[in-house]
Amino acid sequence: MTNLSPTAQAVLDAFNREARPEPHHQREAIAAVLRAVADQVVPEPDDIDKGSFSLAAIRNRCKVRDQLLAIAAELEGGNG
Repeated sequence: MTNLSPTAQAVLDAFNREARPEPHHQREAIAAVLRAVADQVVPEPDDIDKGSFSLAAIRNRCKVRDQLLAIAAELEGGNG
């Protein structure tokens, strides 16, 4: 197996923590992966280096993060 980047490893670890063969566990595993992706690719708004991005870019990143987290919540049976 090849070495993964820390970002890819975080996503794989999130899946492996939740993955089981039952369908509801698969949903939880996918939700965990989406949360890990959100954390790795689109940091929480307070963690974004605001000096590196325009206000529009920051808003777009936050919107993407919110959409990923909404999908995760839906898969877990929450309402977002």
